[in-house]
Order: sequence, then structure tokens, then C-alpha cells
Amino acid sequence: GEKGAERKVRIESANGSVAYYESEKGAERAVRLEMPNGSVQYYEGERGAERVVRVEFANSNVVHYQGEEGAERVVREEYPDGNVQYYE
Repeated sequence: GEKGAERKVRIESANGSVAYYESEKGAERAVRLEMPNGSVQYYEGERGAERVVRVEFANSNVVHYQGEEGAERVVREEYPDGNVQYYE
């Protein structure tokens, strides 16, 4: 951003994880976290209330979540062989 309007877009941690952020200065919210093991977590929601909506694991499994931040629950798991499991 321009001088005085710089905003956080990425944090690279010593453990190898990389977190990505979006929005204006002061309202940055987490949108993605790439882990050293190859897993990627995706987030939605406003700053301070970001919730996990999907995790893509290194083994190609994909898990989908619903619910508010801190109360997320698994609703669907997708496997590389095409199988899908649904949860209520």
C-alpha cells in the first residue's frame, strides 16, 4: 500500500508456515495458512472471527467445515479415490 496505508499481507514463521491476509490496514483478516507438512487451511470471516472452512491435506484429502470461529464442525470429507463422506 501507499505510505501510511501499508497493510499486512503475509507472515512467514520460523516453523515454515506461511499465513496470508486480506483487507485494508487495521482490518486484515487471515484467509489462508500453508503448513510445512503441505496442508493448507482456508478461512472466512471478519478479523478476529475468522473460521476454518476447508483444509486440504498433503495426502489430497479435503475436509469442509461449517460453524462459527471456535465451533467449526466437519460437514464433508473428500478422498483422492473419489469417495465423499457427509456429516450432520
